[in-house]
Amino acid sequence: MSLTVIRGGLVITAAEETPADVLIDGGRVAALAAHGSEIASGWSGSADRVIDATGKYVIPGGVDTHTHMELPFGGTFASDTFETGTRAAAWGGTTTIVDFAVQTAGNSLRAGLDAWHAKADGACAVDYAFHMIMSDVNEDTLKEMDGLVDEGVTSFKLFMAYPGVFYSDDGRILRAMQRSAGNGGLIMMHAENGIAIDVLVEQALAEGRTDPRHHGEVRHALLEAEATHRAIQLARVAGAPLYVVHVSAREAVAELAQARDLGLNVFGETCPQYLFLSADNLAEPGFEGAKYVCSTPLRPREHQEFLWRGLRTNDLQVVSTDHCPFCFTGQKELGRGDFSKIPNGLPGVEDRMDLLHQAVVEGRISRRRWIEIACATPARMFGLYPRKGTIAPGADADIVIYNPDAGHVISAETHHMNVDYSAYEGRTVTGRVETVLSRGELVIDDRSYVGRAGHGRYTPRGTCQYLI
Repeated sequence: MSLTVIRGGLVITAAEETPADVLIDGGRVAALAAHGSEIASGWSGSADRVIDATGKYVIPGGVDTHTHMELPFGGTFASDTFETGTRAAAWGGTTTIVDFAVQTAGNSLRAGLDAWHAKADGACAVDYAFHMIMSDVNEDTLKEMDGLVDEGVTSFKLFMAYPGVFYSDDGRILRAMQRSAGNGGLIMMHAENGIAIDVLVEQALAEGRTDPRHHGEVRHALLEAEATHRAIQLARVAGAPLYVVHVSAREAVAELAQARDLGLNVFGETCPQYLFLSADNLAEPGFEGAKYVCSTPLRPREHQEFLWRGLRTNDLQVVSTDHCPFCFTGQKELGRGDFSKIPNGLPGVEDRMDLLHQAVVEGRISRRRWIEIACATPARMFGLYPRKGTIAPGADADIVIYNPDAGHVISAETHHMNVDYSAYEGRTVTGRVETVLSRGELVIDDRSYVGRAGHGRYTPRGTCQYLI
């Protein structure tokens, strides 16, 4: 294997910021040494490739633990394939995704997992792993959970929303939590009271409230908070850890904070859309608001500060994207005249690292916290650390050279996601990915794509490494 040296940059991890050169050998980080040291100088002389990172950040590749490539939903499919979606991830500085394999009701977990392996195998530009969506909790699928944990699928998503599709009642949720308490798996919860939401949807449509903005209104923040509270109490009864996905409401953050104050293994994830967008986007004129329909929904702007506070206090630990893109033309348009038929989901896998760096620029979070919530903690939460999420000897050489001063404008005209709009169209951000290595191989080289489908490997995971 060739030797690569990254020299002259500021290495930033969740733990520290160090001016250092990085030696890569065999696809892994071999060593770090101070700039100008005898060791570092020796590396440059013997390396096969030297990357100059002077004036740049050298950061771990992002770990996005919530994506939905090729997801069937609402009579259509998410528009990014594993090939296009992982290529876009690399452009945005993300070098590992954890996608959701789906068990359909009446079939086994194994059948769902095998279907997702078939979609991803040989297609990915960066490394990937899987969670398992459980749509049908029964004695057979509960037993299957044990085997999946043993082979590296160590997290299971349940839904309190979407009756008739993914929904599980409290009894099924409790049984799955009890099983995970024994096998070491982590339950991930979509926490919204779907039964009550369906009543509100029916009432809104009957009253002629059909526009996209009503999607957010019927999915009331209190119904997210109620479901979050209920999920926490069920997890307490089961003695199981709990990870609540895509937290959007300040009331839900309060439930998580209260649980963590009690010392419970309860964790929360939010997403860039909740930090940077709001219900104002859902109310954009015409049918433009459909572009922003996702669940949980975008909230009024005042919720954002509570999410940022949760990230600063560690009541929220992870920022993932819930990347689930549907084109405006031909897909989002399925819901004209009925907001309940708009496919739920936003594109974002390419934008996450830049948007969070903008928060660094604006003083909302520190540089190390940026790396913590986007790289290190996602890796620890889902059993990938320290192979992923850091720059240290022995870690995979998933490394991004990041220019903190380069400004650019986010736009569908220049992004690489397979979707015809950007949720952040026209937003100027400071900071940009320049070069990306995945296991020591160049994927993005000075803003040129040099990767390939099939480089990305399936990565089995350990159990959660973030438990109290």
